[in-house]
Amino acid sequence: QVQLVESGGGLVQAGGSLRLSCAASARTLSTYVMSWFRQAPGKEREFVAAITWSGGNTNYADSVKGRFTISRDNAKNTVYLQMNTLKSEDTAVYTCAATTIGSEPYYYHLLYPYWGHGTQVTVSS
Repeated sequence: QVQLVESGGGLVQAGGSLRLSCAASARTLSTYVMSWFRQAPGKEREFVAAITWSGGNTNYADSVKGRFTISRDNAKNTVYLQMNTLKSEDTAVYTCAATTIGSEPYYYHLLYPYWGHGTQVTVSS
């Protein structure tokens, strides 16, 4: 069982930055992959980025490569999503999710059994 709580969303101007946090609680996180997904109004849920807890291997959606960085802090059991050069099309509810290593492809949201409640990110143009 994994519990996830996101924070850090808000309103930012285009070109600005935000850092999202996802605090995770579980008996052990070493066998999990942590990911961020987002969903804009009227659109399907979209994969953003993933990181393996043990090795720190990362994957990104093409739309955010070079702008977003996913990382984790083992001591704090927290995953971060640093978002730079934000665009209006990044506006969405961002949600943290967890699944076990080996549940591939990591971009497929139906493979994730654990989800946070989400945090709103709004980018004004």
